[in-house]
Amino acid sequence: MTKIAGQSVAKRNEGGIGEFVRLLVHAGIIALVIRTFLFQPFNIPSGSMKATLLIGDYLFVSKYSYGYSYYSLPLSPPLFSGRILGSQPDRGDIVVFRLPADDTTDYIKRVIGLPNDRIQMIQGVLHINGQPVKRELIDDFIDLDENRHATRVRRWRETLPNGVNYTTLDLPYNLQSDNTDVYVVPPGQYFMMGDNRHNSTDSRFPQVGFVPFQNIVGRAQIIFFSVYEGERGWEIWRWPWSVRWSRLFTIVR
Repeated sequence: MTKIAGQSVAKRNEGGIGEFVRLLVHAGIIALVIRTFLFQPFNIPSGSMKATLLIGDYLFVSKYSYGYSYYSLPLSPPLFSGRILGSQPDRGDIVVFRLPADDTTDYIKRVIGLPNDRIQMIQGVLHINGQPVKRELIDDFIDLDENRHATRVRRWRETLPNGVNYTTLDLPYNLQSDNTDVYVVPPGQYFMMGDNRHNSTDSRFPQVGFVPFQNIVGRAQIIFFSVYEGERGWEIWRWPWSVRWSRLFTIVR
């Protein structure tokens, strides 16, 4: 009886382990499907999209918004070219894309120029197809560094030709990026810019340049978590002080 009972316990244990392994496999498959076809989490490591996105923001990017390229797949195997179920980005969308010069690196910027557009910066004012984009000076942005020291930064509300508006940050003096040549966006490519105009390496610079449609990973949708600059999200015991509670579950625009 003892031997038979021992075999029964062993079988139950084996069954329990097998069930747990199957549960892990199923959970992994579900997570893989969600990450590949629906949403992928990203975090913001730089200030190039301030004040829209802050260092320490965690957000979900929708993979289905523009269809799928091989960059949508885990490890990005080049199984096909172009996009499946492709849908063009709108001017003003905030997108994650693979850097053309290094397709292992993800960038996040705002779509400013569409295929065949002419883009130029003149005295810090964005021009699209020869027309200056409307902008108005609004209240300063209070920028907090990792020591919570505050700095006031000049902020503008910019409105694109399709009516999309957002805020940009701008230093009170001209830099090289404030006066550029005319960029003519090639067919099938896009011109990206950061909202923090004096602290963004974007399509104005050769390190980024024009971004092919295929390189776009998805559209930024919602901030699901956010911690102050210099904080670590995994330090749960610091959440009462480290989390930016007002930014949780805000829509990205």
